[in-house]
Amino acid sequence: MIAFLWQAARGYRLRPWRSPYLRWRIETYSGLHAERIGAKQFWRFLWDHRQQLWRYLRWVSRQRRS
Repeated sequence: MIAFLWQAARGYRLRPWRSPYLRWRIETYSGLHAERIGAKQFWRFLWDHRQQLWRYLRWVSRQRRS
């Protein structure tokens, strides 16, 4: 799980809300416009969807192992 998060935030690890990849993923999942996602919206999204995100990260981890 940590490996995926580390790669997904590459170049934006201290400010993950600026990552084009993570913004695109949030936009396609939730419908929020990527250019409008700032720090507050990013952390709010993570908090509101934390269960689904953990489930996704566990799935990614299983896929990497197989």
